[in-house]
Amino acid sequence: QVQLVESGGGLVQPGGSLTLSCAASRSIFSISAMGWYRQAPGKERELVARITRGGSTNYADSVKGRFTISRDNAKNTLYLQMNSLKPEDTAVYYCRADMTTLYYWGRGTQVTVSS
Repeated sequence: QVQLVESGGGLVQPGGSLTLSCAASRSIFSISAMGWYRQAPGKERELVARITRGGSTNYADSVKGRFTISRDNAKNTLYLQMNSLKPEDTAVYYCRADMTTLYYWGRGTQVTVSS
């Protein structure tokens, strides 16, 4: 079991940057994969980026080249660096840990991109 707490969301202008953090309550070294998901109003939750224990990453086409996912096992923290933000990136962003048979979710952090 693991508890996840996201932070770093906020209001940013188009073209701006934000870095999201996801702090885990235990070591993430053995967690097979972790990811960032987002849900905009009226839409389904979607994968943004995912990173495996071995460091392999995959991204949604809509964020490739703009977002970077990383994990710091020493700090038990997952990050999402978001650059060149667009209004369509506005959503609640959630962190997820993929354990052997279960997924664990954080409560989310709001990101709003608006001028």
